[in-house]
Amino acid sequence: MTGEFVLIGRLRRLIESTGLASPDLLVGVGDDAALWRFGDRILAATTDSLVDRVHFRLDIARWEDLGWKALAVNLSDLAAVGAAPRFALVTLGLPPTTRAEDIERLYGAMLDLARASGTVLAGGDIVRSPVLTITVTATGEIEVPAGADWRSRVLLRSGARPGDLVAVTGSLGAAAAGLRLLLEDPVGAEARAPALVSAYRRPQPRLEVAPILVTAGIRTAIDVSDGLVADLGHICEESGVAAEIEGGRVPVHPDATRLFGADALTLALTGGEDYELVFTGPEVAVGGVAARSPVPVTVIGRIFDGPPGQVRVLGPGGEELRLERAGWDHLAGGDP
Repeated sequence: MTGEFVLIGRLRRLIESTGLASPDLLVGVGDDAALWRFGDRILAATTDSLVDRVHFRLDIARWEDLGWKALAVNLSDLAAVGAAPRFALVTLGLPPTTRAEDIERLYGAMLDLARASGTVLAGGDIVRSPVLTITVTATGEIEVPAGADWRSRVLLRSGARPGDLVAVTGSLGAAAAGLRLLLEDPVGAEARAPALVSAYRRPQPRLEVAPILVTAGIRTAIDVSDGLVADLGHICEESGVAAEIEGGRVPVHPDATRLFGADALTLALTGGEDYELVFTGPEVAVGGVAARSPVPVTVIGRIFDGPPGQVRVLGPGGEELRLERAGWDHLAGGDP
């Protein structure tokens, strides 16, 4: 089968060719969430699935962590477009051997995150399935003041411009390092590096940073789910530009470096599932975010006029680093 993003592109063109559109659909396929104009506000909607042996393995994942993560990855998409969460729908595909007590544990942690983020779990569906699947659809809102251009209130993948700086919140590589550690040492992983295991099992969506980006004048962002290089590539593709990352400036999680040495940079660049926000903008706007953000903000590169979608990573001597892959592709296979 063709790659995930090639297939998405084909489906996007198919949908657009039908002419089934609405002036109220502001953003459709190709961003972190769909955006729909609704009076004086914009409704944002996103959906993600977790599938056993694709996104997780029950021998290294707890039911509570699955519930938390299933909601967190959707809230991260809302943060990436600048939306405040409102409600979520949950669909479970359950094998016949699933215990009700395990589903209650899953929902308990999901409700903990829902409570902390102001999200209402409003319903969903349960079906029989040969493998465990968890699908969450989350909705959010973006207020648009009277007379304001809606584009000034949202974060999109399509707004990067040559000369913009590239910056990222927090640190990278922790989730991928946590997964690698769990696969290598499932019994001792948590004791050896609790921060890495927690980053993989319970990501923290950057909902508190999104409004800071918007008010600072940032117009372009994406969450790091597939991998820094891959996700920045999505921004570049939608914006018609290229990007350059200085490998030495990437904020690699120190525990990942401690355990995996030089491999930690590769985990930070391509491992994914960090759910930090990578964004682009003028120096003044990026500086404004850094001054107000509750988590560290690091400038890691720049946008330039080049082949759309290209992202190159430079090593300490200015040489371009060669990566085996840019990040996760669901249709390319690989271990969860």
